Amino acid sequence: MSPEEQTRRLEGRITDGRKIWKLSPMDLLSCSRWYDYSRARDETFDATDTPTAPWHVAVSDDKQRARLNIISHLLSQIPYEEVPRDEPVLPERQEPGQYVDPHYPYGYVPERF
Repeated sequence: MSPEEQTRRLEGRITDGRKIWKLSPMDLLSCSRWYDYSRARDETFDATDTPTAPWHVAVSDDKQRARLNIISHLLSQIPYEEVPRDEPVLPERQEPGQYVDPHYPYGYVPERF
């Protein structure tokens, strides 16, 4: 992600009470040392990227698009063959016979949606 996006996300965690739990002292330190971490990342890529085990970097300023792009990329690396399948047919449900729905004495989750 870009430094601007990291700043936006960290500020969101600081100001949004629902996200404050995600913030750690290490996050703040990491923000102040952006270029140290970037150099270390670049050196790691240079030292470990091989034809057998290549690195793939996802642009991640937009989390949803990044995740979809990663999933799509990973799936594209797997050889796929169509599996022949019989057409499924939904059977008829059996008759209830002596079965009666019980009244459960448990609490139910409220149906809000």
